[in-house]
Amino acid sequence: MTAFDNRTILRLAFWGMPLSVGVMGLKMLAWWVTGSVALLSDGLESIVNVIAAVIAYAMIGYAAKPADATHPFGHHKAEYFSAVIEGVLIVVAALLIIWEAVPEMMAPELLSAPALGLAINFAASGINAIWAYVLIRAGTRHRSPALSADGHHLLSDVITSAGVLVGLLLAIATGYAILDPLLAVIVAGNILLQGWKVISRSVDGLMDRAVPADEEEAIKQAIAANAGGSLGVHDLKTRQAGPAIFVDFHMVVPEAMPVGDAHDICDRIEDAIRVVHPGARIAIHVEPEGEKAHGVRVKTRAG
Repeated sequence: MTAFDNRTILRLAFWGMPLSVGVMGLKMLAWWVTGSVALLSDGLESIVNVIAAVIAYAMIGYAAKPADATHPFGHHKAEYFSAVIEGVLIVVAALLIIWEAVPEMMAPELLSAPALGLAINFAASGINAIWAYVLIRAGTRHRSPALSADGHHLLSDVITSAGVLVGLLLAIATGYAILDPLLAVIVAGNILLQGWKVISRSVDGLMDRAVPADEEEAIKQAIAANAGGSLGVHDLKTRQAGPAIFVDFHMVVPEAMPVGDAHDICDRIEDAIRVVHPGARIAIHVEPEGEKAHGVRVKTRAG
């Protein structure tokens, strides 16, 4: 990852904090105006967004620190901790919503000033929708799990808000006040599902998952096209830690090849891989022919 990528991710994470506070304020105002427990559930999830934005900013800043003596491979995985914490907070928010909604189902009440409250909530959801698109796009482009988790969480929040608005309009039109707390419980179920998805994706990242199959294939092709002079490569392994990509493989060369020539081949392969993955961390183990010649094909082996 380049310094420009780091600055972009950190800047987006910073602006996520005031935006999340503003959206939370609008949603809580919508609840205060209407007294709707469904809008309260939407507001409670926004509180999670604020906490998650602060944590994401802190963890992204830490993840951007350069490698040091105690963390020689860098601090990239810190972003996954941010995403796991966000997933846990999402689950907590869902449980709080259920806590508020179930008693309301026993004695539902019709909303006060529904038009104003729904308009405020709609405006807040519009802001979230735009920001979710920005975060997901940037998280994918810059390989930031924290930004991606935040963006997907906000997207689920937008979908939830849309469902709440439609449901409350039905409650107003039909006069069935119980639809309000019932919607809150449905919202909580959706939030629980989203929280589980965020946690599972983040834990997967902490387990040193390989890069996606299409990206690994691109790496293989880059190696094969630039390994001329060698006798082949084997034991290709990849892993991703947040925005960082690690590539490791063995290259077999003729036993009499000068070290300088082998080094030139390595440089050529590394340059080609970094065209596919800028900033990739590459380790090539050079082996003389006869020690471990495995042919000329690029092969993978479970690590």
